Amino acid sequence: MSEQEQHYDDAFSAFLEEVWGEGYMSPGGAEEVSRVLEGLDLTGKTTLDIGCGTGAITLSLVKDHGAARSVGIDVEAVVCEKARARAAGAGAAGQVEIVEVVPGPLPFADESFDLVFSKDSIIHIEDKEALARDVYRVLKPGGIFAASDWLSSHDDSPTPEMQLYLDLEGLGFTMASAQRWEKALDAAGFADVATKNRNPWYREVAREELETLSGARRKEFEEKCGKDLVAQNVAVWEAMVHVLNTGELCPHHLRARKPA
Repeated sequence: MSEQEQHYDDAFSAFLEEVWGEGYMSPGGAEEVSRVLEGLDLTGKTTLDIGCGTGAITLSLVKDHGAARSVGIDVEAVVCEKARARAAGAGAAGQVEIVEVVPGPLPFADESFDLVFSKDSIIHIEDKEALARDVYRVLKPGGIFAASDWLSSHDDSPTPEMQLYLDLEGLGFTMASAQRWEKALDAAGFADVATKNRNPWYREVAREELETLSGARRKEFEEKCGKDLVAQNVAVWEAMVHVLNTGELCPHHLRARKPA
């Protein structure tokens, strides 16, 4: 893991949690997770959370959604340690396992999980087609892939405005369109492939977040997270709001089923 760049250090993780809620490193918190899982019954199921971060969602799959066992994976040691501590503190260490992995194929046997979940983290994985095949492999027959991710409206080179946003983020994002995801999931063998554009929701939320960061609560954020980190992320949010407004940045929900 020493060769794996650590993007989500203590300071940045703490900042994201100030914006999005304790344990959450992407927009919408527990409510958006529930929307991604809408209509699914996880009672007694085994779940995989790709890109678990500090573990709030991995834990929630057990505590709030009824899964019998939840495995969270991430490539960063710092967030994995926090996720393990979160599960232990909630008395769920026996049901929640956090695995630090290296980039590449999922380190699990075929047909291991009833649900593969991810919340805004597979943007870090460049080969979407390989990931779709690997998710299909580790799902049990009848299993579900349910995810949210940051998508682009197209698969051409980013516009200058999008490139500015990506450069300011500096997190190694590799975006795909909904059309590319649909083709990847179809080619992997999935059925009932569906995508849902969440741009209309998040472009309004992101504007409110920017107002919070740059306005009334800026001093509070600076005291907790430091002036430089806040200034850097105000610039990120300004660029992000622009490409949300143009529609080029379009978060989506993804859903597909492995045939029984």
